This record gives sequence, structure tokens and C-alpha cells, in this order.
Amino acid sequence: MLAMCTVTSATGCGSDDINSAPAASIAEFEQRLESLRASSHIAAITAVISNGQQIVWVKAYGIADLTTQRAAADTTVYHLASLTKPFAGTVLLQLVEEGKVSLDDPVSMYGINLPGPAGTVIRVRHLLSHTSEGVPGTNYSYNGDRFGLLDAVIAQAAGKPLDAALQERILTPVGLHRTAPNPQSPSFAVSGLDKATFEGNMARGYSYSGEYHLTAYPTSFGAAAGLTASALDVASFSMAMDRNALLRPETKSLAYTPVVSPSGQVFPYGLGWFSTGYRGARIIWHYGLWVANSSLIVKVPDRGLTFVVLANSDALSAAYKLGDGKLETSPWARLFLDTFVIGSLALPPSR
Repeated sequence: MLAMCTVTSATGCGSDDINSAPAASIAEFEQRLESLRASSHIAAITAVISNGQQIVWVKAYGIADLTTQRAAADTTVYHLASLTKPFAGTVLLQLVEEGKVSLDDPVSMYGINLPGPAGTVIRVRHLLSHTSEGVPGTNYSYNGDRFGLLDAVIAQAAGKPLDAALQERILTPVGLHRTAPNPQSPSFAVSGLDKATFEGNMARGYSYSGEYHLTAYPTSFGAAAGLTASALDVASFSMAMDRNALLRPETKSLAYTPVVSPSGQVFPYGLGWFSTGYRGARIIWHYGLWVANSSLIVKVPDRGLTFVVLANSDALSAAYKLGDGKLETSPWARLFLDTFVIGSLALPPSR
């Protein structure tokens, strides 16, 4: 980690870099995002801000395909990595609302056998909140592999695999036409989209070691990772959450509420979402990090604001302690929050 922070010090391994100050204008905000992209050696990003039920700002930076010099665009599709979790978590919570699964069901009911201390029971809520390790419910440990076991819960409760349930319950109703399971997985077929056309609009993955190297993406899809989408579609999903189109208000509130241990320790995660604070503001968020891709969504429910950034390398997330719930370590998040939430810069009007 020390070496990574040395390479990316300009992007905020410390807390005192220039991005801690709010941008004084939209143009400066845009310039700082470009500086972050360049200093992080990310080939392409697309970023979106929504306010209420409107997209008010979107901008693409860099090159989505260095071989062809195809520029990133508003509609470019990226891998979401763990930003898949809020989508899958929403499907699961819909099934809870319908009485088809209970958060207190032992996971063994769904054929999931995990070791635990004698006399303890791992329940669905523990997998959904990353509190299944050790004595269930007493410790937080971000674990994508365990979250991915929820595939079996969703499949049994919904009577169909996650890919089909996600398409039926979220992607089609919300109109997310640039969102689909990983095109390299069999699950892509449920989208009904043309694979060649879809992949032709995707950013290609890169790693960086003195120069950019084309890097193959992971090929799987599940509850923990593997969804692909445009930043505009991720923002549309967020706005659907805001207008309670996907979950009842009380269920959404539960998802956004940080889990508290029996001893009173407040964890940084709710049910499928991180839930933390930043300089007095309540923030609901998630990140993604996998081979050659990374992502970030930052929601400020009290203000109706959402910020989405997607990238075609791991550098949007890799240097920061996001899995520990420390959103403040991300200069990308701080730039947005300090400028538009803590700061007073006016957002652009609706597009």
C-alpha cells in the first residue's frame, strides 16, 4: 500500500491534498476530475450528478479504447464490480417485502453451509451486511465472496436465477437499456441485447505500469460483482431508489441504516449499501474494485444528490480504504462532497 500511495499521492492517499478544498466553479470541478484521472493513470472515466429526479451534469474523460482511440462518452458502458451489490441487495429486499424470504432465515435453508462458532446461526441479514464472520452479527468484515452466496437465496426465493430476477425487477421496469450482466458470462443472454453492439460500446480494461496495458476483465456475474452499466444508468437506478420505485420507504430506510452490533458498535454498512457520515452529512454509498475496473456511487439522501463515477482500471478505488467504510479516503468522493454538499457551489440546471 505504501508504494501505491507514493505513486498516487496526488490523488489523495493523504487528507490534506488540494482536493480537500471545494471547487469554486463547475469548470474547476471538471478540471480537478480530469487531474485525478490523469494522475491516477485511468484511461477513461464517465461521471454523472443527479439532483432530485434530474441528471444535471455528465461528463466523460479520456479514451475508452486506446487501440482505436475511441473516446469515452456519456453512454459508455463499464464494469461495476462490487457496485453490483446494491442492485442484487435491492432484488433480495423486494423478495423480503413479498414474504418470500426473511432476513432472519438461516442461510442453511438455502443450501449455504458456512462454518461458525458452536451454537451460532448465520442468517440472510448477516451475508447482506457483511457481518457473517466470527460470531454472526458482532463483527463487520467486507467480504464479496460471502455476499455472493446470496445468489442461492435469491434464486430459491424468486424461483429464477439472479440474472433473470434482476432483469425482470429492476433493469426492465426502470428502463436501464445500457445495463446487463457481464457480456462474457452466460447471464448476458437474459438482457435480450445484441452482444456485439453492447461490447462495442464498452470501455476496454487497462492496468498501468509506466504505460497502459490492455487487461482482460473478469468473466463472471453474481450478486457480489459482474454487472456492467453506463454511469447514466447507474444514476437512473439511484433516482428510482429515491422515488421509492423499487422498495417501500421503510425497506429502503432499513437498507440505508448502518448495522449495530449487540454491544452497540455501529458498523459502516447497512443492507447492500455503505452508510456513513461525512462532515455532518449522512452519506449512502458503494464502491467497486476488480481487475481493470472500479466504480463509485455517492448518495446524499437529505439533499437528493447522487454522484457516480465509473472507470476502466482499478485506480478509482484501489488506493483507498473503502472496504473499511472510509469514504473520506477517496479524493473523488471528497471533491464532490466538499464542493456541492459541504460547500455551496450551485449545481447546473437540468440537462
